[in-house]
Amino acid sequence: MGARYYGADSENGDRIDDPSEDALFMLIDDLNGADNSFGVVQPDEDDPVWFASVAVLEEGGYEIVLRDSSRREHEVTTSTSIHDIAQDLTIWIAGRTFPGRPPRNSTDFQNTP
Repeated sequence: MGARYYGADSENGDRIDDPSEDALFMLIDDLNGADNSFGVVQPDEDDPVWFASVAVLEEGGYEIVLRDSSRREHEVTTSTSIHDIAQDLTIWIAGRTFPGRPPRNSTDFQNTP
């Protein structure tokens, strides 16, 4: 069937449809400098407007690229914490637009009594 909104693919061919933060953590944790050096998360569509990639750096740690052409965003950072990367990716992806998903607004995140 495929992903409902987005998928995560690693260089070695592993694929996770609509990955959770825990699944992103595991995908990043499986990266290595030999045969599985990067992973990409992007919408499951022909011409995605955004993507996030995580690549293993030779000197240790990871390079994270966040790109959203619809918002003119392009950020490149490095990190050594898989936990922080998975959490940051999850938050960043949650802010993306997905066709067919109802738009979010600030009241979605407020506690109601």
